[in-house]
Amino acid sequence: MLSFFGWLIGLLVFAMAISSTVEDENLKTDAVVVLTGGSLRLETGLKLLSDGAAKKLFVSGVHRGVDVAELLRVSRRSPGRLDCCITLGYEADDTIGNARETADWINQNNFTSLRLVTANYHMPRSLLEFHYAMPDVAIYSNPVSPEHVKVDDWYLWPGTTVLIISEYNKILIAPIRWVLVSIKDMVF
Repeated sequence: MLSFFGWLIGLLVFAMAISSTVEDENLKTDAVVVLTGGSLRLETGLKLLSDGAAKKLFVSGVHRGVDVAELLRVSRRSPGRLDCCITLGYEADDTIGNARETADWINQNNFTSLRLVTANYHMPRSLLEFHYAMPDVAIYSNPVSPEHVKVDDWYLWPGTTVLIISEYNKILIAPIRWVLVSIKDMVF
């Protein structure tokens, strides 16, 4: 019973900490990284690139067969000056994969900073995974707020409630997974 109340208090703190505030909004970074899977993410990343907030845009978790021209067409942007600065990552199929795929790309390009674009409810876990995968890279959050996710009154909306509980449980498991991976790496 005590562990349930601890979990519940942690959930409430987690839900209250979900923020839509952009970190260091005017700071330019080497790259903007967009995690696919939700509304407003790609549009925000493209706008940041277009506005000169970064040199490059990396979109992680793209479906195979999608190219930059199609991505720009779907986002209602004409190919032109942006297509040269966009790289698509096809390997990731979850947040852990996004962090690993992005870390490889960041290292290949010798970048030291990035602006991460994902949904506000997904940002805490994404930042945790990205900092774990890239401890020496400066990561700035740029959350987007999907209309269908009601973060303020999350407990009144069953879909949002399930989403927030799921994100909270995943963030609790992440450090356990890191310890197990570290032990496995030391043993094998």
